[in-house]
Amino acid sequence: MQSQQEGKKLSDMVYDRLCEALLKGHYLPGKRLKIRELAEEMQTSVTPVRDAILRLHYDEAVIYNSPRSIHVTSLSRARYEEIRKIRLPLEVMSAKAAAQYATLSDVSALESLIAENEEAMAEGDGVRGAALNQQFHFKLVEMSAMPVLYGVLRRLWLQTSPLIAHGYLEAGRAMIDHHYEVLEAVRNKDVEAVAIAVERDLTLGGAPLVRMLDKVSDGT
Repeated sequence: MQSQQEGKKLSDMVYDRLCEALLKGHYLPGKRLKIRELAEEMQTSVTPVRDAILRLHYDEAVIYNSPRSIHVTSLSRARYEEIRKIRLPLEVMSAKAAAQYATLSDVSALESLIAENEEAMAEGDGVRGAALNQQFHFKLVEMSAMPVLYGVLRRLWLQTSPLIAHGYLEAGRAMIDHHYEVLEAVRNKDVEAVAIAVERDLTLGGAPLVRMLDKVSDGT
């Protein structure tokens, strides 16, 4: 018989895998999630999947109306802009710290993420591009050595990543161009320049997503 501790560990594993899928854009806004299908996919019982789904519901990453009505959260424009407004000072703070502490290895990692993102966009792979976009932002948080901040931003990204993946290719160069500005500022350890670059990335890079949400609300 499975112990309570083993059940918790399994639930944590399923939760982590579902978070990873959401952060990488594998589940798009509005997608219906079926507990039994996820359990079969992860080769586990339905209990840890249900527990993980409930945690994601509390994270506001999914909408849980009933075991038969579970959907990935679809953001309104107002909701997206509120999350972006919260993210902005937090990501600016982490980027400033990242610029101060950046090593040559860190700069090289950021360069590689941008290069891979360019490849994904050239291949028309919006899901991979969105995942690399998220990794770029999270690399800055990792470099800042602020684990509490990482947890706060991760919860916000759980809500926005499906939308970003959905609109990544339509948004085009706006989603990646400002990463070069961030990279240059980090390379030069210029905290003021990196703050400006991150703000431009979130506001100008997010503008196409806002327009896309407006189209959805207008029914066009």
